[in-house]
Amino acid sequence: MEIQIGDRKIGPAHRPYLIAEMSGNHNQSLERALEIVDAAALSGADAIKLQTYTADTMTLNTRAPGFVIEDPNSLWAGRQLYDLYHEAHTPWEWHRPIMERAKAQGMHCFSTPFDDTAVDFLESLDVPAYKIASFECTDLPLIRKVAATGKPMIISTGMAKLSEIDDAVRAARAAGAKQIVLLKCTSTYPASPDNTNVVTIPNLRAATGCVVGLSDHTMGCGVAIAAVALGATLIEKHFTLRRADGGVDSSFSMEPAEFAALRSESERAWLSLGTVSYGGSSAEEKSKIFRRSLYISVDMKAGDVLSARNMRIIRPGFGLPPKYYDTLLGKRINRDVTAGTPVDWELLA
Repeated sequence: MEIQIGDRKIGPAHRPYLIAEMSGNHNQSLERALEIVDAAALSGADAIKLQTYTADTMTLNTRAPGFVIEDPNSLWAGRQLYDLYHEAHTPWEWHRPIMERAKAQGMHCFSTPFDDTAVDFLESLDVPAYKIASFECTDLPLIRKVAATGKPMIISTGMAKLSEIDDAVRAARAAGAKQIVLLKCTSTYPASPDNTNVVTIPNLRAATGCVVGLSDHTMGCGVAIAAVALGATLIEKHFTLRRADGGVDSSFSMEPAEFAALRSESERAWLSLGTVSYGGSSAEEKSKIFRRSLYISVDMKAGDVLSARNMRIIRPGFGLPPKYYDTLLGKRINRDVTAGTPVDWELLA
């Protein structure tokens, strides 16, 4: 239950791997794209992720039914798909300088390809991994094309039924993929916490035998932290410099300070998981003295009888455990003792 991207292992034994998704937040400025890379590195991202497509590889330049977003509640209501993808795409000639900047900052950089030509292009750049978007989870020819590279694959599963996820995993494995991460995802933008269903994560892992993570479109980091507690080993969040700058994905993207909080809190959540443990940790050993135990509460003489008047359950914890209180009531002691003496078995006559 572990994969490796570059020199970074991803799995339950390692802190969550964090991906900052640039998407179209560069706002068609290479300078801004490079600034996003720098900010992501400073915020603690392990990787920056791009999307590799053109408007022509995504859709047709038409306003025919289905090619314009008609949902009035969508962030992109009324937008023609072709125009939207043209605005959001990352020019292919930017990929190399972005990847070089990421490498200089100690981060991985890879991308989501949307067709065969994008895979071939990304192979020419020797990317360390690939991401399959939720909407392409059922595009088995694309999955087989990526799997044939032998690189680690991260597959987002938004909207996919378990049978469709199984089809994708089987296709990837049959085509040569050895390292697969599946991401629980809700394909709404933004997503609401109550529609995220992160309790699916352990079930998805058990059903597929894959490393599992979360592609998160909710605001803040609360959902991601919950996912880590349920076994997510990789978290992907959209990333921007400032939501106020606008852009196709900016409204549900994290700003640098928020991503930095995700880095620290996700690691804190992962560290807290530990192992199944009872009886206290070694760090708690010194605290045992603050448990309650049985103590003599007034001066007593040899032969006196223990009672509620002279024996109490108090702190510290050097006496017998409180569970013996009723057993000891009515027993005689064998020597003189003063108040504050811990009760032990050798005290009994």
